Amino acid sequence: MPVTRNHTRCDVRALGRGGRYERARLVCKHRGLRPCLDQPQEGVKNVRILVVEDEPSMQRALRRGLAKSGYAVDAADDGLQALALLDVHPYDAVVLDLNLPQLDGIDTLQRMRAGHPDVRVLILSARSDVRDKVAGLDAGASDFLEKPFHFHELDARLRALLRRAFVQRDSCLAHGDVRLDSRLRRVTASGQPVHLTNKEYAILEYLLTNAGRIVSAEELIDHIWSGDTALFSNSLKVHVSTLNRKMAGATADHFAIKNLRGAGYFIARE
Repeated sequence: MPVTRNHTRCDVRALGRGGRYERARLVCKHRGLRPCLDQPQEGVKNVRILVVEDEPSMQRALRRGLAKSGYAVDAADDGLQALALLDVHPYDAVVLDLNLPQLDGIDTLQRMRAGHPDVRVLILSARSDVRDKVAGLDAGASDFLEKPFHFHELDARLRALLRRAFVQRDSCLAHGDVRLDSRLRRVTASGQPVHLTNKEYAILEYLLTNAGRIVSAEELIDHIWSGDTALFSNSLKVHVSTLNRKMAGATADHFAIKNLRGAGYFIARE
């Protein structure tokens, strides 16, 4: 787990190489933040969450619990770090404390909404006054949960928020005779079940969700792993190769995941 030092850490893990990583580095340098490149947690879902919490033990507990639930998790110690990360990385949801140093949680939320109106924000705060809850929801929060809390409730509320954000994942995704049921986490080809690992399932789900366009390796890694692109590029190739072999042996429709060199991956029927 990363170590906080005078609130000068900026977590820029999993931003990948090239333009976005360089932009993240420059944003952190400009704002006087020290990049944190600690080893990431793996996630089994193609969902990425940012935790904004300044209390170290609470931040560690949230990161650990959410990672066990399968999410890719990044963390910021204050509002300025959170805004820096949101400027360079597409998070699916944010868990936000209100009592933050440098920039209050409500101000942070208002700036998030101005620049990233679609991100789901769950406020997790010890403030229990109704006025604080109303202020947070009026500022743009999607939900509000008081501390102390039970982690299972936090997990359930996040799942509810993400269902609202990704309605298409509640339906069956299809390509040729391949069907993916996101509710049951079941894949079939020609009506027969295909047994996939968590990573293979996540890759297939993301490519089916984005059928019709080429998805870069960096984008796939950002949504399926929590780590630097260079660390997982070979692993991605291995998973795609194994996934292709499984699908080729199951489908009569010549389903295949193709890699267009220099561009990315897409689903094709040969």
